[in-house]
Amino acid sequence: MSATTAGALFVLSLVAALVVVHRPFGDHLHRVVAGTRHSRVERGIYRLVGVDPAAGQTWGVYARAVLAFSAVSILFLYAFQRWQDHLWLSLGLDPVVAHGAWNTAVSFVTNTNWQWYSGESTMGHLVQMAGLAVQNFVSAAVGIAVAVALVRGFARSRTGELGNFWVDLTRITLRVLLPVAVLGALVLMAGGVVQNLSGGTEVATLTGGTQTVTGGPVASQEVIKELGTNGGGFYNANSAHPFENPSPWTNWIEIFLILLIPFSLPRVFGRMVGQTRQGHAIVAVMAVLALASVTLTNVFELAAGGTVPQAVGAAMEGKEVRFDVSNSATFAAATTLTSTGAVNSFHDSYTALGGMMTLGNMMLGEVAPGGVGAGLYGMLVLAVITVFVAGLMVGRSPEYVGKRIGSREIRFASLYFLVTPALVLIGTATAFATGNHATALNVGPHALTEVLYAFTSASNNNGSAFAGITVSTPWWNTALGLCMLLGRFLPIIFVLALAGSLARQRPVPASEGTLPTHRPLFVAMVAGVTVILVALTFLPALALGPLAEGL
Repeated sequence: MSATTAGALFVLSLVAALVVVHRPFGDHLHRVVAGTRHSRVERGIYRLVGVDPAAGQTWGVYARAVLAFSAVSILFLYAFQRWQDHLWLSLGLDPVVAHGAWNTAVSFVTNTNWQWYSGESTMGHLVQMAGLAVQNFVSAAVGIAVAVALVRGFARSRTGELGNFWVDLTRITLRVLLPVAVLGALVLMAGGVVQNLSGGTEVATLTGGTQTVTGGPVASQEVIKELGTNGGGFYNANSAHPFENPSPWTNWIEIFLILLIPFSLPRVFGRMVGQTRQGHAIVAVMAVLALASVTLTNVFELAAGGTVPQAVGAAMEGKEVRFDVSNSATFAAATTLTSTGAVNSFHDSYTALGGMMTLGNMMLGEVAPGGVGAGLYGMLVLAVITVFVAGLMVGRSPEYVGKRIGSREIRFASLYFLVTPALVLIGTATAFATGNHATALNVGPHALTEVLYAFTSASNNNGSAFAGITVSTPWWNTALGLCMLLGRFLPIIFVLALAGSLARQRPVPASEGTLPTHRPLFVAMVAGVTVILVALTFLPALALGPLAEGL
């Protein structure tokens, strides 16, 4: 079987599995966020934190709850790292430097999980488990909660309430993320991912010889990072390490976990607004963009563009031989289409156009299907922009699922879209203007691509790295930390403000002039608007980086 055929079958099996689980898992998510009954454990948590689960919250109160929870989480995780040497299971490691602790705290709380350090030689077991792994759960739950709040804005009318953040956070963590994480960890352990609490050094015989590593709770952290679409791994090599991703079938499982929740959430949208076909339209847009990206990434890597790859007949540099080119390219596309950031190959070693695809995936806003929650609310914002553009074209007031899109709503949607491009381009320009781009190990267009990738990954809360650039300096840790912080919470504020504005409206009955938003035409329009907006924003930067290198 050729590499191309094997890669195509790998992708088709993923598509089939996601189609099968989309409905049942989406319905389970809907029951979790729409149910009114609370378990005994949940009621205990509400009493412990002093929350009335029956109390609804306006968008402003909901936003303040999100920001307060995240601020406390950042402070706690920062202190955890700074006092690491005094903690149990520290493995004798020194405290994390101040600028590094700030970057890591912001990174994990914002669901980015960008790592400037080698996990196995910087963080003790307690910090990894009780600090970083906990944030893998709750930061992902925050994203889903915000998406659900936006959907409630579409589903409700003449009310200011969007639900209760603390109830959403608790339910999503206990009923969705924890159960699937446990099952996923068992599957990965069966596949050879190690799970232990050894504090010393272990010697393991691998396929290529003997490798010395620090033991740790790898299996549970691996599945948590994939399920929550977080990229932070126990080892610096991440999912390229045989202890985190031993075989092609565990590679398949990890990609499936990355895509499971984001591709199931549109079902929740359709159920909550009472029109399942609206959810089908949203997931169709995600699928069209995702399949196009996976296909192009595979084509560019299998074609081995470049002098050296063409001479040797393959683009294998930076890729694990057990995954080969295609499975590595598919993983790279999946991890950058979502807010995952996990990697099983070095994107810096990709062909120029293959590397451009990983950049472009993040520049889309990570909406195909995007991070857990963040992908859905990002795609719904793009749908709002699309119906506004369509309304301008036909001279009608735009409407979407029974809500009128006026000047107030489009302002929030526009501000949402503008945040991350501004952070990416200003950050990249600042790095070059201040000379901090000199930490890149390359020169010319590839150096620009490395710097651009770092800011794109941070601002879009992705967490993957292009490698080939040193980012452990105070300037880089501070700058990227600010991009992660602003790139996460400014869009969340605009999304919740949009949700509050929609929830207060009266429903608008459909008429002959209403644009049908469940048909293939609308799917094509949303996909087109997404690509055009990204092209208009980032094409000059891409032309100076990966496109110039490819030519």
